Amino acid sequence: MTTDQIAAFCLALPGAREDLKWGSNQVFSVAGIKMFAILHFIGEDLAFKVDSDLFLGYVDRPGIRPAPYLARAHWVSMSAQRLPLGDDELRQLLTRSHQLVVRKLPKRLQPGLLLDE
Repeated sequence: MTTDQIAAFCLALPGAREDLKWGSNQVFSVAGIKMFAILHFIGEDLAFKVDSDLFLGYVDRPGIRPAPYLARAHWVSMSAQRLPLGDDELRQLLTRSHQLVVRKLPKRLQPGLLLDE
């Protein structure tokens, strides 16, 4: 996937919006308050949240590392130019990141944002 395709996919998720923060970082968030993915993170990286129990397994994979400043919240990063994941797996992980964040929102904000799992 190209960075434009990643951005389009993130924006197609329920309630997602994009903001430019910290210079040129494309930040994708839900309800305008909770980030689930960042493009151009510290250069040309893509960063997103993963399940806490799977975090160490992902960072053991070649090309995937803990995201600087966000690793304690179980975020991973990788080069957006040389993605170490296939398109389908990346779409699944971005969707999962979105859903992890949605589940942390107050219950009153969740309707319409949760996907069937």
